[in-house]
Amino acid sequence: MSRPDVAIIGAGAAGLMAAEVLAGYPVNVHIFEHKPTAARKILMAGKTGLNISHAENHELFVSRYTPSDWLAPFVQEFGSAQIVEWLAGLGIESFVGSTGRIFPVQMKASALVRAWLKRLNDYEVKFYYRHRCVSLDGLTLGFEVLDSKGGVTTVFQRKFAAVILACGGGSYASLGSDGRWQKWLPEELLTPLYASNVGVTVAWSAYMQGVFGQPLKRVKAWVDGMAAQQGDIIISHYGLESGLIYKLNSAIRQTCDLSNFVLYVDLLPDKSAEKIYQLLIKSKKQSLNTALKKVGLDASKIAILRECTPKQDWNNPKKMACHIKMLAVSCTGLRPIDEAISTGGGVKRLAVADDLQCHHQAGLFCAGEMLDWDAPTGGYLLTACFATARVAAKGVLNWLGCTQPNANG
Repeated sequence: MSRPDVAIIGAGAAGLMAAEVLAGYPVNVHIFEHKPTAARKILMAGKTGLNISHAENHELFVSRYTPSDWLAPFVQEFGSAQIVEWLAGLGIESFVGSTGRIFPVQMKASALVRAWLKRLNDYEVKFYYRHRCVSLDGLTLGFEVLDSKGGVTTVFQRKFAAVILACGGGSYASLGSDGRWQKWLPEELLTPLYASNVGVTVAWSAYMQGVFGQPLKRVKAWVDGMAAQQGDIIISHYGLESGLIYKLNSAIRQTCDLSNFVLYVDLLPDKSAEKIYQLLIKSKKQSLNTALKKVGLDASKIAILRECTPKQDWNNPKKMACHIKMLAVSCTGLRPIDEAISTGGGVKRLAVADDLQCHHQAGLFCAGEMLDWDAPTGGYLLTACFATARVAAKGVLNWLGCTQPNANG
């Protein structure tokens, strides 16, 4: 009996994980990737340390997702504990950092990607690089074969027994997630993609240029209608960014006018306004910068404080104490989608079954970031990509009737 051919579109986290599950069963697995190499976004994310999951308890972990009830059963089956075990099977040791985030011991992603691709090649998964999927008609896919400069050399179509779309969202198009797949699916099945885990824009004056790239360490930040979150913020030439800012993205989108909103920052969370006021009173005869340093502010905090407060308040200790505890930073928007670490939106929950098979087309499955869910950074994004990919792959196997694993299973 011939083995069915299954196509996976996209060689990112979801596509590779789906291929690994499928390769344990009697199916021929074909991965099509329009870039010249696999796992480009994983490699980019892992340049400074690949945060692959998070060790917090399951209830708290799944609460990070929107919608959490949709992602919960997927992550229950393949969450942080299973990811650590999977890494070990690839020969990759991992550790839990001080914040609960899980990293490979080697930190960078290159060793993981090499080991993973070797396993898939050993499992006889077939890779087709520089193959751009341009059409989807039922389970028949149209492809363009690209040369090294991106020119089209060949065009062909091929029908498959099943297809998994693992095309990513719409951020970092240069790495492969360009969102073109949206035109293959009925518009009513899609939520428009939006930037998630992205910085906020601020119209800085020239005064701030000296602190671009500097951190605001150990601060709290919030917008109206949400609880304050604590962490660090990086002052950028365009505004503010960091994991703390990313945590605020959802509240900003839900409650704020994206072209004009206020981000509040507590520059000294460990000191009360009264304590700060008393320290400023003691230093009243000294220069403003000296007084602020004695309160506990460093150069970057002093710079943003002076940038965002009226000059007439600088010699008023009570007002400055209030500003330090609740600095109002006027923001002009979010950075564009192509700069986002991830995107929300995508294939709606109602468009797919529990096994992530599309209702409108039997044999077509979706996985990873192209599904309509959202999460902050911290290991949640990769975990959900892995988990949904495994659900989709198992759905393919059940739909094809391939229930008995082969020698690799």
